[in-house]
Amino acid sequence: MINVIIEVSKYVMILLMAFYTFWNFSYFRLQEEERQKKICRYQNVDMFLLHLLGFLILYWKTGDDRMVMLYLAQLILFTAFIGLNRLFYPGGSRILVNNICMFLCIGFLVLSRLSLEKAIRQFVIVAAAAFTTLLVPLLINHVWQLVLIPWFYGIAGLLLLIMVWLVGNNSFGAQLSITVAGIAFQPSEFVKISFVFFVAAMFYRSRGWKSITAVTAMAAAHVIVLVLSRDLGSALIYFITYIAMLFVATSDVVLLLGGILSGCGASAAAYLLFSHVRTRVLAWMDPWSDIDNRGYQITQSLFAIGTGGWFGMGLYQGMPYKIPVVEKDFIFAAISEELGGIFAVCLILICAGCFLQFMMIASRMEALFYKLVAFGLGIEYMVQVFLTVGGVIRFIPSTGVTLPLISYGGSSVLSTFLLFEVIQGLYILKRNDEENEVEYDEERL
Repeated sequence: MINVIIEVSKYVMILLMAFYTFWNFSYFRLQEEERQKKICRYQNVDMFLLHLLGFLILYWKTGDDRMVMLYLAQLILFTAFIGLNRLFYPGGSRILVNNICMFLCIGFLVLSRLSLEKAIRQFVIVAAAAFTTLLVPLLINHVWQLVLIPWFYGIAGLLLLIMVWLVGNNSFGAQLSITVAGIAFQPSEFVKISFVFFVAAMFYRSRGWKSITAVTAMAAAHVIVLVLSRDLGSALIYFITYIAMLFVATSDVVLLLGGILSGCGASAAAYLLFSHVRTRVLAWMDPWSDIDNRGYQITQSLFAIGTGGWFGMGLYQGMPYKIPVVEKDFIFAAISEELGGIFAVCLILICAGCFLQFMMIASRMEALFYKLVAFGLGIEYMVQVFLTVGGVIRFIPSTGVTLPLISYGGSSVLSTFLLFEVIQGLYILKRNDEENEVEYDEERL
């Protein structure tokens, strides 16, 4: 009987995910605020139903009472997070909050299926990150001096990356994290935010050749240190983000083409200099020739995706645990195998919807600093999603980066919360400015 329930439930979960995705894009074509709020309420109900159904399946399959406790704790967390955002920021973006919760919901479901212990640890980190970052939109709206300290962002971020390079912990051939008071964290996840603030503040002050040269030198230093640490996934995110921000700030096609060509040259150099880069490239080109060694991870990922098909195997019906490090950079394969290709495509579309909102906020900002911050953070987010999904489906070589808010990892979760809350702060800032303009025009009339 339980197998019948699981079989039916997977179609229900796909349907709920499809409706959520449809409402996610319907939101942007509506102008009336009340209709937008109505769609957000539909999304809330949808997400809570998906969350409940998923944990019912997990409990029926495991019989572990901790699943019930974890579900209830997450239910309280989601309710409190949504409620506090509406209480403190009534003018904030509701759909942004909804998408954060949906990503977390999917991540919790898959992590609980893979490892309950890791899911519990992830929950503790998420709860701490959710409530500590609630102040970020308030800071964005009231601390205008953020634009005055560009070199603080640049130098502090670079020093953190150098520290990781010199004394960082080695993980899969790369130096990614440092340990403080027994807690390991990955500074590159946080420096990518300070990096965007640095570039935005510098280009806000000046876009002359002297400023461009200084910013390019600092950006190159960030990327070089990451390359020396063999954190090539992060290096690629930083590089693409800088080139995109440089083009938006200057509208210079020559600089854009020069950046692209230098990136191609750097990629070729990395292939020649680093053995683990060659291993990943060779595994990407022909994983089947060495399926038991360098091609094992990607082939297992492709097997999982192929086995799941469009409708998935159902929770606890697949074998995602056969993929090495599946809970981190290959979690998209686990989602595809058990929840299905349609569910996975909907997830990508929701990520694209977040990126679309980031770009819409960037386009509406008048101050170049805020415009570049929103644009840069949006590029970082979408590039990270692309690198993760692209590596899992063998569209590009694997880069070892996580799927934001879904993969296991405390640093990734906290930095993504910071990113989303900065965007939320910019949204509120622009909305307040527009409301003040309306009030001023009404007073003049």
